Amino acid sequence: MSRLHRTLLPLVLIAAFALGQVGCGTQIPSGHRGVFYYKFGDGTEFGKVYTEGFIWHLPWNTMFVYKTQLQENKEALTVLSSDGASIGMEVSILYRPVAEKLDSLQVTIGPNYYNVTIAPMMRTISRTVAGRYKPEAIYSTKREEMAKAMVEEIALALSDKYIQIENVLIRDVQIPAKISEAINFKLTADQEAQRKMFEIEKEKLEADRKRVEAQGIADFQKIVATGITPSLLKWKGIEATLKLAESPNAKVVIIGDSKDGLPIILGGDR
Repeated sequence: MSRLHRTLLPLVLIAAFALGQVGCGTQIPSGHRGVFYYKFGDGTEFGKVYTEGFIWHLPWNTMFVYKTQLQENKEALTVLSSDGASIGMEVSILYRPVAEKLDSLQVTIGPNYYNVTIAPMMRTISRTVAGRYKPEAIYSTKREEMAKAMVEEIALALSDKYIQIENVLIRDVQIPAKISEAINFKLTADQEAQRKMFEIEKEKLEADRKRVEAQGIADFQKIVATGITPSLLKWKGIEATLKLAESPNAKVVIIGDSKDGLPIILGGDR
């Protein structure tokens, strides 16, 4: 081997290695899958989806890499409510391609499947679903219900497109100022009505409590009145008089006020 050949050989090997690194392989990152395409063969390789790692191939062939992780895209939409009011809202959709069907997705739609399929369908269905609700419902109470309906209808529409719809979120709903004022007024009125109902209920409970208390007092007085007799009163009077007479400082003068009357204490020393 001549000196020239010995000099050029390492350069050729380095160039071949560099060419192999650059043009003879594709790196498939984590969370991605690949579909192979033969430029001078049968085109898209069906039945095989390549997993993560470096895949060697000839430079004129192509490895199409798809992200299979969960992805999110947002759309700012203007929709019409059931009564024709114009409402702005941001709709966020979470999706991913079906990893096992990437070869079919590549042939039928391609890597730009979000803009080609998901986005138009999401806009159409979002407007259709929003048209079933009034502005105040979209603004306050029915967002989750609307989002659930969107997920179900978008997923059904894309069921044969090799795309999986995970969720839809409705954010930043903007309604006309007059409708917003009306909603706030209604909410304030509802809260005031609830406050008044609470106060009325509270007063009713207090009235019931007083009624029960009065009834209890009346029952007690009735029982006491029934149980007190002249004999009992006379006996209690005698007991009280005896206790006064037994007092060490008492001087007792007893005068009968009538035939059956009780003694009367007139005075005593301190």
